[in-house]
Amino acid sequence: MRQPDGAAVSRTATDRGMANRVKTVVLLSALGGLLVWVGSLIAPGPGGATLGLALGLLVVGGSYWYSDRLALRAARARAVSRAEAPGYHRIVEDLAARAGLPMPRLYISPSPQPNAFATGRDPQHAAVCVTEGLLRVLEPDEVRAVLAHELAHVGNRDILLTSVAAAIATGISWLANVALWLPLFGSDEDGHANPLGLLVAALLAPIAATLLQLALSRNREFEADRAGAALLGEGHTLARALQRIEATARRVPVNVDPAQTSAYIVNPLTGRRVTFASLFATHPPTQERVARLVGVRHGSPVR
Repeated sequence: MRQPDGAAVSRTATDRGMANRVKTVVLLSALGGLLVWVGSLIAPGPGGATLGLALGLLVVGGSYWYSDRLALRAARARAVSRAEAPGYHRIVEDLAARAGLPMPRLYISPSPQPNAFATGRDPQHAAVCVTEGLLRVLEPDEVRAVLAHELAHVGNRDILLTSVAAAIATGISWLANVALWLPLFGSDEDGHANPLGLLVAALLAPIAATLLQLALSRNREFEADRAGAALLGEGHTLARALQRIEATARRVPVNVDPAQTSAYIVNPLTGRRVTFASLFATHPPTQERVARLVGVRHGSPVR
């Protein structure tokens, strides 16, 4: 088996991490600007803008410092010690050392659907979470491949970008709801919805989806697949794991906030019908990911 080139993986992660930091600054600035605008609509003049600025700083700061706690809480994840999950710890320790990354905190979610995600504002404050379904359904080498993919996200600093983009989507959705109740854009004096307000809300929803798409480029998953395969020295195991996860996800649907789905290795809503799902296509088709990993145009589904 070809040995992974840890130095090359590290250099690529450094370059990608810098690009993602720039994107994060832009996204945070956009979110802050939107909230300042909301404040000025609520209370025209300096007072309203100040209110929006304070709200913007609160949301932006929270999305940066507490994104990991929010994601882990949403997944109902619990931290696991080495004594509780020795194999899990051993695999991540080995992969983190190969990738030149600090050891992340490890969590397990009670979800029966096989899946995994990484979160945290930087590699020094990262956390990796796998579901009970993943540990039960996948073979040990497939679990290792999934964890290599998640550590690639950590090294690339994709996890901060993902969290901030989710905050933006949530913020704009809130903005759309607020617009409906503002005298200028929303309800009239009798409390009836203003058609103009409804139009504004309808326009803001696809804008939120577009921003999320721009932030969570499909290339993010391709790059994590590539870096994870490089860390392992081959891509076939990760390809097999992706197929198995998607096949099971179609049979075992779960309730996940659409704003959080981009963090997972495979969209956890795969088995559900979601309104405007194509707008929130943060993951490329699994078969396309498999084709890139194994170097063939089409892969055979795992039974």
